[in-house]
Amino acid sequence: MTEARKVPLLNVANILTMARMALVPVFLLSLFAAGGFDTTWRLIAFGIFAVASFTDHIDGTLARKHGLITDFGKIADPIADKALTGSALVGLSILDVLPWWITIVIAVREVGVTLLRFWVIRYGVIPASRGGKAKTLLQIIAIGLFLLPQNDVIAIIAWVIMAAALALTVVTGIDYVIRAFKLKARAGRAVA
Repeated sequence: MTEARKVPLLNVANILTMARMALVPVFLLSLFAAGGFDTTWRLIAFGIFAVASFTDHIDGTLARKHGLITDFGKIADPIADKALTGSALVGLSILDVLPWWITIVIAVREVGVTLLRFWVIRYGVIPASRGGKAKTLLQIIAIGLFLLPQNDVIAIIAWVIMAAALALTVVTGIDYVIRAFKLKARAGRAVA
């Protein structure tokens, strides 16, 4: 019988997750520097957001490919993701670039799905759906476009992508609710 390999807590995937979390305050400082509308600072904020967002893709890929999945990573990765996108949305709303209702709809969905996952965790895991992954990608692209200094073309593209992201946010949120209740119902039938 072979002993399961213990994955060290301090591995490249977890370091990237922690780096993403550490970039959040740096990103916010850049976003609000010089009143929030200085072209140079907005480009710096965009660059930090882009790098931090890319680390999310890299850390997940590395963790799966090299067997670096840890309990810490399972918890810290989604927290880092939500901290980054949430802070960007709130920052853009504070600057009056993005309406607050969009930030609130996205935040309510993200918090709601997280709470649903905790509610049904004893019955099983609700994996991320393709729609959920597409939603995240569209949100990141839209946020990135809103971070850039605006012109008519960038603004139109940003709004179209944000509208698509918002639609997927709502649809996948409803899908998670349905899947959570089905998972709980299946678990209840299995016990009975």
